[in-house]
Amino acid sequence: MSPVLAGVLQLLALIAALALAYRPLGDHMARVYSSDKHLRVEKWIYKGIGANPDAQMRWPAYLRGVLAFSAVSVVFLYLLQRLQGHLPGSLGFAAIDPDQAFNTAASFVSNTNWQSYYGEQAMGHVVQTGGLAVQNFLSASVGIAVAVALVRGFARSRTGELGNFWSDLVRGTVRILLPISVIAAIVLVACGALQNFSGIHAVGQFFGGSQQWNGGAVASQEAIKELGTNGGGYFNANSAHPFENPTPFTNLFEIFLILLIPFALTRTFGRMVGSLRQGYAILATMVTIWIGFTALMMWTEFAHHGPAFDIAGGAMEGKETRFGVGGSSIFAVATTLTSTGAVDSFHSSFTGLGGGITMLGMQLGEIAPGGTGSGLYGMLVMAIIAVFIAGLMVGRTPEYLGKKIGTREIKFAAIYILVTPALVLVFTAAAMALPTPGNSMTNSGAHGFSEILYAYTSGANNNGSAFAGLNADTQWFNSTIGLAMLLGRFLPMVFVLALAGSLAEQKPVPATAGTLRTEKPLFTGLLVGAILIITGLTYFPALALGPLAEGLAS
Repeated sequence: MSPVLAGVLQLLALIAALALAYRPLGDHMARVYSSDKHLRVEKWIYKGIGANPDAQMRWPAYLRGVLAFSAVSVVFLYLLQRLQGHLPGSLGFAAIDPDQAFNTAASFVSNTNWQSYYGEQAMGHVVQTGGLAVQNFLSASVGIAVAVALVRGFARSRTGELGNFWSDLVRGTVRILLPISVIAAIVLVACGALQNFSGIHAVGQFFGGSQQWNGGAVASQEAIKELGTNGGGYFNANSAHPFENPTPFTNLFEIFLILLIPFALTRTFGRMVGSLRQGYAILATMVTIWIGFTALMMWTEFAHHGPAFDIAGGAMEGKETRFGVGGSSIFAVATTLTSTGAVDSFHSSFTGLGGGITMLGMQLGEIAPGGTGSGLYGMLVMAIIAVFIAGLMVGRTPEYLGKKIGTREIKFAAIYILVTPALVLVFTAAAMALPTPGNSMTNSGAHGFSEILYAYTSGANNNGSAFAGLNADTQWFNSTIGLAMLLGRFLPMVFVLALAGSLAEQKPVPATAGTLRTEKPLFTGLLVGAILIITGLTYFPALALGPLAEGLAS
C-alpha cells in the first residue's frame, strides 16, 4: 500500500468514527447542561466547596467564578512544584525554579500545556498526577462551561442569567470528561501505553553508560491530555514517545480523542438553541476548514521531490516511521486547529509550507474545531462577525439566532478577535527587538523568526506545541509566554461572557423575509471566508517573514 493511500484511509476511518460518536455525545452533553438534577457525588463536591449549584448567575458573577477558581488553581500548582523536593513520590527531583514553575502553572491552568522542561527529568509522580493531570480535567471543564454560558445567552431571553459556573464545572468533569477518559485510558493500556508508579531504573547499557526511564500514570494522563485538548506530555517527546503512543492505531485513536468533544459540541449547541440545523452549519464550517488544512498538509509533506523523499515516501525528517507522513500530517493539523498542542512529530522539521500550516491553524483562533469549549465560543464569535458583515452588505440590522447584533455586541466580538493577535505580535516584536531572547534561537533567518513567532502564537492561543528549535527555558520566555498564556485564555473569556449576558437580556426578534438564513450553506461559505480573510489580514506580514519566505526559498 502506498503511503499516500494509507494516509487517506486513515483520514476516512477517523471521519467515520467521529460521525458515529457525534450524535450520542452531543445529545448527552446537552442533557448534562440542561438538567436540574444533581448526582450524589456532585452534591458532596458542592457541599465541600460551599457552592449553591442552583443559584443562577449573571455574567459578572459567572466571570468572577471562572477567574477566582483559575487563580486558586495557578497558586496551588505553583506551590506544588516549588515544594516538590519535600513531597513523597518526587523520584528525587528537586523543586522547580520559580520562573519555570510560574510558566508551567499558567500553562496547565490555561489549557495550554506549554512545556519548557523535560517531563521525565523534572516532575515526580505527585506533581504529574496530582497537579498536571488534575488541571487537564479542570481547565478543559472551564472551557466547556464558558461555551455553554454563551449558548445559554443565545437560548435565553429577557434575563441576564447564564447558569451556575460551579455546577457547569463539576458536571463537565464528572459526567463527561471522567467517564470517557477512563475508557480511553483502558484502551491505551491495552495497546501498550505505560501505566504504573515505578521509580527510575536503567534499561540497558549503551557505549559504556546506561539509559534510564521512569514510569508513571502515563495512559491516564494521555487520555485526558487529548480528550481535554490539553496536550502536555508525560515525556519530553510527547506523543512521539512509544510509552505514550505505541502504535499507528493509538495514534489515530488519540487524534479521535482530540477532535471528539469540539466537534460534538456543535450538536450540543444546536440542541440547546432549539435548532439542530444551526449546529450543523457551525459543524460544516469547522469540517470544511479542517479537511482543507489536512489535505493541504498531506500534499506539502508528500509532494517534496528528490531521491531521499521518494525513497521515504515523503518528507520523513522529524516524523516517526511507525506513523509515517499521513498519520503525522493528520495529527499535526488536528493538534494545531484545536488547542491541544500534543505532537507525534516535530513541526520544526516539517517543510516550510507545512510548518506555516500548523502556525496558521493556531492563528485562526483554533476554531476548526478548536479546543474543548473554546473552539465553539470562538466560532460563534466569528459567526457574529460574519452576520455583521452580511448586514452591512444589505443595509439592515444584523441578527443571529433571533438576537440583534447591535453596537454593544459587535464591540465585544471585535475586541475578542483583536486580543490574541495583539499578544502574539507584540511579544514576538519585543523578543526580536531585544538582544537576549534571540540567543535562544537554534536557527537564523526566516526559520529562526518562525521559531519565536510560533512560540508566542502557541502560547497566546493556548495551544502549547513548540517549533522544537527554540530554547524557551529562560527567564524571558518563561515569564512572557506565561503572561501570554494567561492573558490569551482569560481576557477573551471576559468578552465572551459579557457578550453572553448582553444576548440573554434581549427579547427574541421574529424572523422576517429579510432575515439572513444562518443555517444555509451560503452562510457557511460566508463564515469560512470571513475567518480566512480576517486571519490573513492580521498575520500575513508576519507569516511572510517566516514560513512563507522559507517555503518559497526551498
